Amino acid sequence: MKRLIVLVSTLALLLPANAFARGEFDPTKEFEQHEWIPIHLGPINLSITKAVAYLMLGSVLTMLFGWVFMRTKLGSKPGRKGTVGEMVYEIAQTQVAEQGLPHKAIARWFPFVASLMLFIFVVNFLGFIPLPLTGETYHGIPTWGIYAATSSISVTLALALLTFVFTHYEGIKWNGPVRYFKSWIPEAPKPLLALIVPLEILGQFMRLISLSVRLFANMLAGHILILTFLGLIFIFQSIALVPVIIPAILFYIFEVVIVIGIQAFIFAALSAIYIGSAIEPEH
Repeated sequence: MKRLIVLVSTLALLLPANAFARGEFDPTKEFEQHEWIPIHLGPINLSITKAVAYLMLGSVLTMLFGWVFMRTKLGSKPGRKGTVGEMVYEIAQTQVAEQGLPHKAIARWFPFVASLMLFIFVVNFLGFIPLPLTGETYHGIPTWGIYAATSSISVTLALALLTFVFTHYEGIKWNGPVRYFKSWIPEAPKPLLALIVPLEILGQFMRLISLSVRLFANMLAGHILILTFLGLIFIFQSIALVPVIIPAILFYIFEVVIVIGIQAFIFAALSAIYIGSAIEPEH
């Protein structure tokens, strides 16, 4: 599907620009971060940007989701809201926590992986809802647009760093530093250890990169394609783009319905697996 969309978009772009073009549009500008409220504490930049605004909104909505859908009276039959909350809770428990964490660590780390999954899902979902948070105005009125905070590598890297730090903290806590770091060294002939040990250490840091880049790349690529379709419609204003509309709508639905949920699930599931493998490295 993605290849078909890219092919159709490319063919549309190859049409005579002078005959159809009505303006200019660069989708990458939508991902630029400008300081809305500058906050600088020495070398630390805590300024409010578009990404920060979306993260704040995502945090509030995540807490509201838990407040609305996961508060039910004991012994009462769950209604529609309770059913949704139970479904999310069950996925987080059975498919994420229990699959990656050892039994002795579920009570401690289930809240983290469940909150991580729900937070990423909410932030991803916000990225496909038009909101007046573009930072631009038209005659004094804020313009509407779409933006995903998880399409910023800084955001996904920060989330991955949480998992990275907690993973090694728990590994050292449960096993001690000597036993934990010794578990990184596999059983192999000594001449090969000089090659294997650096690769094992590199693999630990590659987990950090894989977590952050996977989420970042998927959300960035999806939004660039969607913004490109929107830009083509307003720039060319031509019936030649009619064939692009249908696959664009299908791709939009695919991103909203499937991708945002899968990415949130994978991030939380891998976090649980990494923490669990650190607690019980022999497994």
